[in-house]
Amino acid sequence: MSEKGSISTTKPWQASVLTLFPDAFPGILGQSIIGTARSNDIWSLKTVDIRDFADNKHRNVDDTPAGGGPGMVIKPNIAAAAIDSVAREGRPVIYLTPRGKPLTQQRVRELAAGPGAIIFCGRFEGLDQRVIEGREMEEISIGDFVLAGGEVASMALLEACIRLLPGVLGDAASAEQESFENGLLEHPLYTRPREWEGREIPPVLLSGDHKKIAQWQLTQAEKITKARRPDLYHAYKAIGDDHERD
Repeated sequence: MSEKGSISTTKPWQASVLTLFPDAFPGILGQSIIGTARSNDIWSLKTVDIRDFADNKHRNVDDTPAGGGPGMVIKPNIAAAAIDSVAREGRPVIYLTPRGKPLTQQRVRELAAGPGAIIFCGRFEGLDQRVIEGREMEEISIGDFVLAGGEVASMALLEACIRLLPGVLGDAASAEQESFENGLLEHPLYTRPREWEGREIPPVLLSGDHKKIAQWQLTQAEKITKARRPDLYHAYKAIGDDHERD
């Protein structure tokens, strides 16, 4: 509803999650600003139980891997039926997997700017390659580690996107000053009390000189990024050098 009580004509950002554990949702996505945004119809969530498309009375969705090996693989016909049950409406179908392309803030911004996302949560050893290719699934990884399934990863991806939607964050400037938004990790943050366990807030932050504060924050962000993420720092410096040459 709008402030005047009329029905909003803005379509919410649509998230569809295909999972073997639909009861796991919304989970943390139902809390805090993300949950409030859902209540306010800024985004919507639909879960699809992959087992509903099983082709046997035991509702099994997996089988042994061709060529041998450990574990089980989700069958392509069942996965495809689950995917096909969801209207795409211009949304990408994302498969969360450790072998996927690393998720970046840039990709998050692109997804947030679109109509939504359809996310397939894998389990077992993974998903039959033929359905990945046949349904043109985008493979994404949230990090160089392995989880038991895609549910937690899907929540991380969705939260990253939803918090960028208009009206979700109380202060839109917050998103503009965070890690990765300008190519750097975020600078250190402080709040009251002024002194805690013998540690004081850096004096420059209490000076009221906004120019000096901004320079301090930039210097700290560069220092932290150089030490912790040299890959990001080199890319950041390369962009700065290109601008200087221009």
